[in-house]
Amino acid sequence: MALTQRLEFRQSQSLVMTPQLMQAIKLLQLSNLDLSAFVEEELERNPLLERAEGPEPAVAGEPVPEREFSDSDHSSGDDAGTEGSQGGLNSADGFEAVQEDWLAHDLGTRAEIEQTLDTPLENVFSEEPAEAAARTAQDAAPTAYTEWGGGASNDDSYNLEAFVADEVTLGSHLAEQLAVAFNDPARRMVGQYLIDLVDEAGYVPADLGQASERLGASQQDVEAVLTVLQKFDPPGVCARNLSECLAIQLRELDRYDPAMQALVENLDLLAKRDIAALRKLCGVDDDDITDMIAEIRRLDPKPGLKFGSTRTQTMVPDVYVRPGPDGGWHVELNSDTLPRVLVNQTYYTELSKTVRKDGDKSYFSDCLQNATWLVRALDQRARTILKVATEIVRQQDGFFARGVAHLRPLNLKTVADAIQMHESTVSRVTANKYMATNRGSFELKYFFTASIASAHGGEAHSAEAVRHQIKQLIDMEEPTAILSDDTIVERLRGSGIDIARRTVAKYREAMRIPSSVQRRRDKQSMLGNALSAPASSDRSRDTQPA
Repeated sequence: MALTQRLEFRQSQSLVMTPQLMQAIKLLQLSNLDLSAFVEEELERNPLLERAEGPEPAVAGEPVPEREFSDSDHSSGDDAGTEGSQGGLNSADGFEAVQEDWLAHDLGTRAEIEQTLDTPLENVFSEEPAEAAARTAQDAAPTAYTEWGGGASNDDSYNLEAFVADEVTLGSHLAEQLAVAFNDPARRMVGQYLIDLVDEAGYVPADLGQASERLGASQQDVEAVLTVLQKFDPPGVCARNLSECLAIQLRELDRYDPAMQALVENLDLLAKRDIAALRKLCGVDDDDITDMIAEIRRLDPKPGLKFGSTRTQTMVPDVYVRPGPDGGWHVELNSDTLPRVLVNQTYYTELSKTVRKDGDKSYFSDCLQNATWLVRALDQRARTILKVATEIVRQQDGFFARGVAHLRPLNLKTVADAIQMHESTVSRVTANKYMATNRGSFELKYFFTASIASAHGGEAHSAEAVRHQIKQLIDMEEPTAILSDDTIVERLRGSGIDIARRTVAKYREAMRIPSSVQRRRDKQSMLGNALSAPASSDRSRDTQPA
C-alpha cells in the first residue's frame, strides 16, 4: 500500500459556540433575581453600559409642566386656581416684587407704630430672661438631628441602615450564654464548635465522634459540654433528635416522669396514631394518654426557628395572564423583572476621539461589542419568554377557564414545534420562570405534564389533573368508608382514566397523603375525640352542685 500526499477541498457546516451565543443561552435559563445580579455585574464591569432609568418621556406636543414653589402655594384653592389661569405670570418674580415693596415701606416713628398697634412696643416684642436664655441655648444646640444619632442630614456619610436593629441569630444568642457558662478556655472552645454545628432548627448532628477527633478532646468531654449547652435558652436547643428535644423541654417544665418518658421514646407509635399500644407502654388510662399527647403537641419541635434565619424570597412572576375583553386571554411580561440597560454611544464617540493607544482602543471596542450583545440578548430573552408563555396559554386554555381538572397533557416538543424553536430552548425558558394567573401563580414547568391513557380510547388525561382527582376523592371520603388504592383505581377507571395501582400509590405519596390504614386510624381518632368532648362536658355539668 503506497502512501501519498494530496490536497483536498472539503465543505462542511458546524455550530460554533461563540461567547455571545453562550451568554444568550445562559440568560435564557436565569431567574429574574439571577438576571438582575448578572446585569449589575455587567454594569460595574462595562463603562459603556448604563441603566435606563428616569421619568417616562412626555407625550409629543405636551410640554413637561414646570412649577416654582412660593408662599402663594399656601393660599386657598380658589387663589391657586386663579393663579393657575394666569399662565404668563411668574410666581417667583411676583413674590420678589411684593417683598421689595414691603421692605421699601416706611413704618414711621416709634410713636406712630405704638399708635397703630394701640400698645407699647415692649408688650409686642417683650422677652423674659428665661425665654432669652432658652433661645440662646437653642441657637447653640445642634441644627441637625444626626448629631444626636437620629433624623436626616444632607451629609453624604449619612446611612439609614445604621439605625436598623440587627437581627439576633441563634448562634449569637447561644454564644452569649456560652461566655457565662464556662470559664475553662478548652471547654469554651468545644462549646463554640458545637454551636457552629447547630442548624437553623436548633439541632446538632447525631454523631459527635468527628467533633471529638477534630478538637482533640475525649468523647466524655464533648458530651459534658453538650449537656450544658442543652440547658441554654431556648429550651430544647442542641438536641440530637426529636425525642431528645422534647425530653429537654419536658425536664424544663418538670413533667418528665416515667410515663412521659415512655411516650417520648415511642414517637413512631404516636405518628401512627396507635393509641392502644401507647397506653399499654405508658401504663395509663385513656384520659391520661389524651392529656399527655396534648402536652406533647404544645412543645416546640424546632426551637431554633424563633431566631433569625434565612429570609424567604418572595416569588415575583415573569408573566401575567389576564382575561381579555373578547373572551380570550391577554399575556404580558412583567416589566419590573426586565432589566433596562442602554449602550452609551455618546460616551464611546468621545472616547474614540481622545484615545490614542491601541490597547485602549481594543478594550473600548470589546466593551461596545459586549454591551450591544447584552442589550440584544436581553431583548431576545424577553421575546422568547413571551412567545413560549403565549403558546402555553393557548394550549392550556381549559385550565385557565375551568380549573386543574381540565389541564391537558403537554410536552416540550409540542410547544417547540408550534413556535418553531428547539426543545432545549423551551426547556431553558421555562426553568425558574413563573406565571401569575387568575387561578394563582405557577411555574411554567407546571403546565408540562405526562399523559395518562383513557380507558375508553378517547383523549388522554393529564397527570396533574389525575392527581387533583385523586386528592378530591380522598378529601371527600367518609371516616367509616376509607378508600384504598384499589378502590381509587376502580373509580378512576369508571370515569375513563386507565391507571395502575402503583401509579395511584406514587401520586398519593408525592402529595404526602398517608395510606388508607393510616387515614382510617387518624379519622377514627378524630371522630372519637369529637364524640368524647360532649360526654366530658356533660359529666362536668353533672358534678356541679345544684
